[in-house]
Amino acid sequence: MANAVHRRWRLAVPDPQEEGLCAWLEGRGSSAFYREADPPRACYAYFPPDQVPPDPDGLSAFPGVELLAAETFADEDWLAKSREGFGAFDVGRGFHIRPLWEEGPAPAGRFDLVVNPGLAFGTGGHETTRLCLELLEGLAAAGRLRGPILDIGAGTGILSLAAHLLGARGITAFDIDPDCGPAMEELVALNAHLLAGARPYASFVGTLDHPAVEGPYAGQLANILLETIQALLPRMAEIAAPGGWLVASGILAERTDEALVSLATHGFKPEKVLKEGEWIAILAVREP
Repeated sequence: MANAVHRRWRLAVPDPQEEGLCAWLEGRGSSAFYREADPPRACYAYFPPDQVPPDPDGLSAFPGVELLAAETFADEDWLAKSREGFGAFDVGRGFHIRPLWEEGPAPAGRFDLVVNPGLAFGTGGHETTRLCLELLEGLAAAGRLRGPILDIGAGTGILSLAAHLLGARGITAFDIDPDCGPAMEELVALNAHLLAGARPYASFVGTLDHPAVEGPYAGQLANILLETIQALLPRMAEIAAPGGWLVASGILAERTDEALVSLATHGFKPEKVLKEGEWIAILAVREP
């Protein structure tokens, strides 16, 4: 259908509402969702020609979310519009992240990480992912990026891939979302130029109680929501090696004290907190 008409919503979305809203829209037929990298950082939800968008009144369930415009566009606009808000950028001291449609070498001394922005979380564009990458760089520089490492709620697997590139081995990544299985495979394929045929990490779709979760782990990554971290902390403490580190993010800065107390209560001593925008990432160590 060369002249098929697609629909898109342009939305103002507070950061805390983004994940829940994305899931709500996907469940109601949205085929893609992304946030602009530059201010005002509007969000866009796309609906295919055969899909009627949901009733906008449903957005009232997400405080602060506002439908700014309901627009239409033809097939020929789709590719360009889906790429508008995502260009190449540098993260930390050693990563250069670019979408698969953008050509050009990375700056000298940086890993050229290629991503396919989509619904799976973990393309480097969100503050929490960038903060985790910076903490991983610090662990690598200090010689602390030893395996085995477990990446909990891995999304595309970008943190596991980064850990591998920084020298870590014995990495396992998983997510409860079935879409993340293919997303992890795609990310590895897109970055074959960095891997020299090596498999960067093992992966599976499942939960923290999966048989593949063995431990004890010298390191754990959890870039998920604070509520999920809090629910999983007893199990995370159980599988952590004494002195093992935990990088935790997906945490709003306004809840820093709550997060630090939750970690300490379960035997993870906070060591470092990084902040960007409204988000933080915490490096903590499992006390012996």
